[in-house]
Amino acid sequence: MRASMADVEHALKGINFPKNKNEIVKHAQSNNASNEIVSDLQELPDRTYNNAADLAQEFKGKHLK
Repeated sequence: MRASMADVEHALKGINFPKNKNEIVKHAQSNNASNEIVSDLQELPDRTYNNAADLAQEFKGKHLK
């Protein structure tokens, strides 16, 4: 993972949870997210995220590895 959480939050502006990984990726793409952000989101586990904090926790955990 290379993108910052701030970049991801910007790319996901206006998203309503819960959403699964594919829905999150599509939302980021519709907000013209960079390839780096889309790639990072595609690396997340394929599950449903209940809110932004849930997504952030998973993203930060992956980002630190």
